Amino acid sequence: MRDADLAAPLRAAAGGDETGFAVLWRALQPALLRYLHAVCGDAAEDVASETWLQVVRDLPRFAGDATAFRVWLFRVARHRAIDDVRRAWRRREESRDQVEPGRPAPDAAAEVLEHAGTEWALRLIGELPPDQAEAVLLRVVAGLDVAGTAEVLGKRPGAVRIAAMRGLRRLAAHPQVRSRRVAVGPTGADLPHPHLEGA
Repeated sequence: MRDADLAAPLRAAAGGDETGFAVLWRALQPALLRYLHAVCGDAAEDVASETWLQVVRDLPRFAGDATAFRVWLFRVARHRAIDDVRRAWRRREESRDQVEPGRPAPDAAAEVLEHAGTEWALRLIGELPPDQAEAVLLRVVAGLDVAGTAEVLGKRPGAVRIAAMRGLRRLAAHPQVRSRRVAVGPTGADLPHPHLEGA
């Protein structure tokens, strides 16, 4: 859903309308979850819930258009994800005396799903250095422009452009991407938005 289509639901939601909020949630939750899965893994659903709770609480005081709302949503999500990672580290430090269970054998069905479409791409993005992964996710998955991404990450636009470009180049050089390109052909469909390299 384009930001222009979110303007009326945003105004309604800010005024307390549940239907307007539901439209915002349905439009932005999938991208938010994809971003959070790469940033904080299995905690993504919980962090997304915390994010929306804060948004509901603070929305009446929000001032801005739908693009600014998208930036604000992902900034809130990033802060909640950072808090979750810190909590996880503290729990890990407190429970170092416990023996960690071994990893289960990989499930064939899970492996097939992992190599398919969006899940496969998100897993590869998750292997990038964190600054590159976040820049690529916010630009490609969340649909933010360079300025919005810079605002979410607290970086300058030039740093965002460089991180996104490096991330996309690293993805393009990844052996799985290269072999998939050979198998699929040079359609450019295996990775989203290759034009972002120069953005």
